[in-house]
Amino acid sequence: MKMIIWVLIILVSATWSVNAQVGEVMPSENLVVDGVPKIPTSLAEKADRYTSFRTALLLSWHPLKRTMLVGTRFCDTVQVHQLDSPGGARTQLTFFNDAIRGASFQPKFGKYLVFEKDIGGNEFDQIYRYDLATGEVTLLTDGKSRNILGAWSQAGDRIAYTSTRRNGKDSDLYIINPSDPKSDSLFAQLEGGGWEAPSWSPDDRKIIVRQRLSQEETYLWMFDVDSGAKSLITLPQTGTEKVFYSEAQFTKDGRGIYLATDKDSEFRRMAYFDLTSKRFTFLTENIPWDVEFFDLSPDGMLLAFVTVEDGISVLHILNAANRKEVPGPRIPIGRIYGVNWRPESRELGYTMASARSTTDVFSFDVGTRKQERWTSSETGGINTDNLAEPKLVRWKSFDGRMISGFLYLPPARFNGKRPIIIDIHGGPEYLYRPGFLGRNNYYLNELGVALLFPNIRGSLGYGKTFLGLDNGFLRENAYKDVGALLNWVQTQPSLDAERLMVTGASYGGHMTLASATFYNERIRCAVDVVGQSNFVTFLQNTESYRRDLRRAEYGDERDPKMRAFLEKIAPINNAGRINKPLFVVQGGNDPRVAPSESEQMVKSVRKNGTPVWYLMAKDEGHGFYKKNNVDFQFYATILFIKQYLLN
Repeated sequence: MKMIIWVLIILVSATWSVNAQVGEVMPSENLVVDGVPKIPTSLAEKADRYTSFRTALLLSWHPLKRTMLVGTRFCDTVQVHQLDSPGGARTQLTFFNDAIRGASFQPKFGKYLVFEKDIGGNEFDQIYRYDLATGEVTLLTDGKSRNILGAWSQAGDRIAYTSTRRNGKDSDLYIINPSDPKSDSLFAQLEGGGWEAPSWSPDDRKIIVRQRLSQEETYLWMFDVDSGAKSLITLPQTGTEKVFYSEAQFTKDGRGIYLATDKDSEFRRMAYFDLTSKRFTFLTENIPWDVEFFDLSPDGMLLAFVTVEDGISVLHILNAANRKEVPGPRIPIGRIYGVNWRPESRELGYTMASARSTTDVFSFDVGTRKQERWTSSETGGINTDNLAEPKLVRWKSFDGRMISGFLYLPPARFNGKRPIIIDIHGGPEYLYRPGFLGRNNYYLNELGVALLFPNIRGSLGYGKTFLGLDNGFLRENAYKDVGALLNWVQTQPSLDAERLMVTGASYGGHMTLASATFYNERIRCAVDVVGQSNFVTFLQNTESYRRDLRRAEYGDERDPKMRAFLEKIAPINNAGRINKPLFVVQGGNDPRVAPSESEQMVKSVRKNGTPVWYLMAKDEGHGFYKKNNVDFQFYATILFIKQYLLN
């Protein structure tokens, strides 16, 4: 036995030595690398400190103690950690190969927590209970379906959640007492995949359930817990104008709800809805921007909400009684999310990031006006004080509409016009908000490449009209926004329009492929991450629980006219135009954009004699999240940029 062990040690050592001598970064066994050249270890060594950034996200407050759960990564994936004081040590609670998506303490006593986790990025999340006394983990769902946590009951003895367990397509409503897995029961059968349960009434006799048909059209329903009867809270939507209603929260007295809505407005305003009179009172009419997140304080007296103002997050605290704003903490230009009041207090927790500060957890006490930083995530030894800050820029598109984005310029030591990467966000209904760039800082600091993140039409935050300007048959107008941006780049003395790369993930990946076909002669290269190459095949192959939600945005491929249009604009059907190098990245378990979307694009573009690199992770879904995979993708992208953008 000892001899066998020593032989194994020698074999492992020999393998490592050969790899070290070759000087090559070896991909893990889960990565399929096709057409990507060998990555020298010298490249990885220089880039490694940019892979050591960490983040921390607020997940939940303990009901009795000034303790919180945060999500952070110490090894390969984000796991749940407990934090007992600002700046204190983080105690890791969960240890899985796959990342934890969300977690919360059980209200009232906090003896256990519940969390969500999928396998290999397939997004079929399961719900688990973690007992704090024993560390025991118990699976609460069936292990097969897609399950999404909703709200806890006020008594803290039940939790509502939605699940596709019945047929794989519809998200039904379930209720469970996590301390007793046998209590799990189907509460209501629902039709469609866009259901969620955000709030129980103060007496736990009613549940608000939100139905999402698209990012523009949602409904709120009231369910009676005893009888199961449901009624529509919000009015039926008629005509062509659609209305958005956010997740709602009951008031302390149960007579009304707070929510954000774009009813009778271009923007999503904070509102109070009286459940008896059915009347809205709008609380933020003087703020012409979307409300993105909000939370009501435990005593029902304070509303914390975040608006997105020209892409920048702004935190507001409102006195619910007199509807006057309360002075809040000093916030840098950046991104804020996860606002969450600590139980039985007026202390607000939130996650915040800026260009020079990693994504970390903070709190603000309204009474003492004290702001505290709970986490200070590692930065790989890089001095973040010198990192590039964003500049808001605008350009005029083909129809005279102004489009905006955020431009980051490399340090002044890089002389002359700088090559530029245009990075288009996904969604398409998301928007780019300037936060911490993480690995992207390498392109700025070490390669001297400028970065520009546009919010083209269809992005959230600029009004409901702007949000719908790319729907269905209007899709090509979003492509034209990119064309107008390319024109703008040509007018900028600091930017080199001859050395321009387009990249993006998900819908941003589709926009990358569309840009590579429609503007092939104006770009140097492109990097597509999990992008749709044909909306027809995408809609046919995306998971059934989300298909109708995506048809509302892209168009229904079952309609002959729409199908013909989608086929006409599909990058796969225009791939013959691409003669610039392309790098395609895909997750093998992606439930949103099937791997076939990438595979067919790689195959078609290679027929042109065009260099195409392909990287696929068998243990990832819609994008890479495991550090080893993300690092290899990063190294390969640097090599691609050096070879095709900078040369």
